[in-house]
This record gives sequence, structure tokens and C-alpha cells, in this order.
Amino acid sequence: MGDMLFDNSARGRGLPFGVDCQSAAWPMECTMRLNEWRFLANSDLYRYAGKTSLLIFLEHIVLTPGFKYTFLMRTCAYLDQYRILRYSLFPLVLILLWHYKYKFGIDIPYKTKIGSGFYIGHFGGIVVHQEAVIGRNCNISQGVTIGVSNRGDRKGIPFIGHSVFIGPGAKIFGRVVVCDNAAIGANSVVTSDVPERAVVVGNPARVISHTGSDGYINEIDY
Repeated sequence: MGDMLFDNSARGRGLPFGVDCQSAAWPMECTMRLNEWRFLANSDLYRYAGKTSLLIFLEHIVLTPGFKYTFLMRTCAYLDQYRILRYSLFPLVLILLWHYKYKFGIDIPYKTKIGSGFYIGHFGGIVVHQEAVIGRNCNISQGVTIGVSNRGDRKGIPFIGHSVFIGPGAKIFGRVVVCDNAAIGANSVVTSDVPERAVVVGNPARVISHTGSDGYINEIDY
């Protein structure tokens, strides 16, 4: 398993679901291949540890709730695509995912489209809508909600770009685009688009600077 998981040959396809803040284009569906699953799991682990190995994987799968959850989430997404795996290994891994959903307070469905290098800083009270899209190297903190708006001009689901930091207690609702390298401050409520490299705070969230997520998004050179 170690040799399989820590093979970086899929590096160039780490994000099968692209994010384009300029056009806000929604990603196309595609089938995750085995080497892509390996890369996604590997990139998530690197965000926590800054390196990868079988020993580091075992350490974090046991001791790090955020990585444990995302690894099971990625694995469910992979297994569910293939008939023989869907009716054999998938139910067992899905039960584990459900168990840790309630234990850790993380509700991110395995079908949610999330790019490589996903990092959950602290667990608890995290809710992400299944149809939301999250780009590469994003950080989510405790108490974050990324949810649907069912009415108004922003009816729909959020679209999160690359290298976005979402602080504790932040809420993002509706068909909004949070562009690359943005930072969402703690307890902010985002109901409109966030420009690239913007830092937003408050309810409703407003731009206070353009220093972006620098310093908050680390270990991305996988």
C-alpha cells in the first residue's frame, strides 16, 4: 500500500476539477483514476506534514482527524465509480466515513468536488454542501459552513478558488465565487463574490485589504 499511495506520477492531474475565477466556469464530471486518487491523498497528507512516507501516513491516519476524514472521503469517491468496488469495499469505507462524520463533526459529502492539498485545520461544526466546488490547497477551519441559497439573485452553491483560507466560523452561502488566494476572516458571512487576493471580514463580509491568504496556506510544493 505504501508504494501505491506515495507514487506522485499523477502530479500533473492533481486537480481533475478546474477552477476558473475569470469565467466562473463550473467543472466537468470525470472519472478519478487510481493514480489520481493516490496523488490526491498524497497531496492532502503533504499539507499536514510537509513530506510523505508510509510512516507519516500511518501517524496522521491515526492521530489527525482532518486527514483521516479527507482520506476516507477521497477513498469513497474513488471506490464508488467502479461497479465491483462499489459493491465490495465501498460500503465498508462509507460506514467509516459516516462514523467519523459524527465523531469529528465534519459533514463534507464524498461527492463534493475538492482539489488537491485540502487541509482541515481544526475539526468540529464543519458543513459543506455536496454540490459546492473547492479548488487546490484550500484551508477550512472549525465552524465553517459552505451552503446553498434557495432564493434570490444568488440562488445556488458557492464556488471556491485555489489557495483560499476560510477562517473559524465563516459562512459562505449561495452562488458566489471566492477567487484564488482570498482569505475569509473568522465569523464572516459571505453572500457575494470575493475578488482575487481579497481579505474579507464581517457580516456581511467586506474587503479590508488585498494581502490575500499569504502566510495561511503552507506546504503546497508537493
